[in-house]
Amino acid sequence: MNDAVTIDRASAMRVAARPIATLPLSLTINGEVRALQVEPWTTLLDLLRDKLDLTGTKKGCDHGQCGACTVLIDGRRINACLKLAVSLDGAEITTIEGLGQPGELHPLQAAFIDHDAFQCGYCTPGQICSAQGLINEGRAKDRQDVREQMSGNICRCGAYTNIADAVLEVLEKQA
Repeated sequence: MNDAVTIDRASAMRVAARPIATLPLSLTINGEVRALQVEPWTTLLDLLRDKLDLTGTKKGCDHGQCGACTVLIDGRRINACLKLAVSLDGAEITTIEGLGQPGELHPLQAAFIDHDAFQCGYCTPGQICSAQGLINEGRAKDRQDVREQMSGNICRCGAYTNIADAVLEVLEKQA
């Protein structure tokens, strides 16, 4: 017996013509309060890049395995590709664009430059946001801690030593 549901062409066209439902969402992104209407399946990464044109956050694997999309949500580092935007109503989001200002680099941005902690630069925004989250957590005390706690951020160019040097410089200055 066939349990498939069949509908006629006219019914199918009516269903397809319905507007897509969106949900209201309020986020503070890089210090700016934003009132948004978002489809329920939109990830934070897609919202940032495609709807808000904040393209510093990168789409790498889209499965939470590379860390290129790391942002700060209420000060904690999160892979934006794994978070549905609608689950974050009221949250404070910080992207790489929110860390420094033109002409005034964030200390981590300056340290990454000073230590050549990037080559191609694709992973750099996620690395810097993850490093800020690591600093916010306050658990990293030495190079081994930094390497372990940054291990979710992949650098395909292999700049890990320089990344750790940059993070350690900022940690030491804040101590």
